Amino acid sequence: MIQIEQTPNPDSLKFLSPKILSTVGTEEFKKKDENNINNSFVKTLLKIKGVELVLMSDKFLTVKKTKDTSWDDLKPTVISHLNDYLQENSGPILTEKKDQTIETDANETVTEIKRILETMIRPAVARDGGDIKFHSFDKGILKVKLQGSCSGCPSSLMTLKQGVQNLICQKVKTVKSVELA
Repeated sequence: MIQIEQTPNPDSLKFLSPKILSTVGTEEFKKKDENNINNSFVKTLLKIKGVELVLMSDKFLTVKKTKDTSWDDLKPTVISHLNDYLQENSGPILTEKKDQTIETDANETVTEIKRILETMIRPAVARDGGDIKFHSFDKGILKVKLQGSCSGCPSSLMTLKQGVQNLICQKVKTVKSVELA
């Protein structure tokens, strides 16, 4: 049975699955990139009127809607598509990584930043139906990308500055500021 959770972003909902949806981690798909997406389930969701973005994670997916779309109209459609997939397929929706390159960092600071993001921050952000990804680190400024319900959320800047920046700056003294990429 699909469970639904509110997120801090009123235009995003988190749909929890009893089965694994992704074996490749968290991936974000935007309507504007629809022509470059090969996954038929994701493409189907993005074709639904009012769906702007889909974030797929291991046991949940987050849907971000356009402002002029009502959840009363959209929610049953998303649940129906997800239930249909889970009934007709035994495997996860995402099983292949878009980019198979393995990232290695010679820079100890970047490695530590990524470790903190992965172990301390990403799980908290995922609870709200979003994701945070490392983008770059240069001259004390860490740039990150917010995905899923976090992108465009009214409280994302506060979360970034008061939560992420405070924690990272406390743990990694060379980080002076955290900004959006």
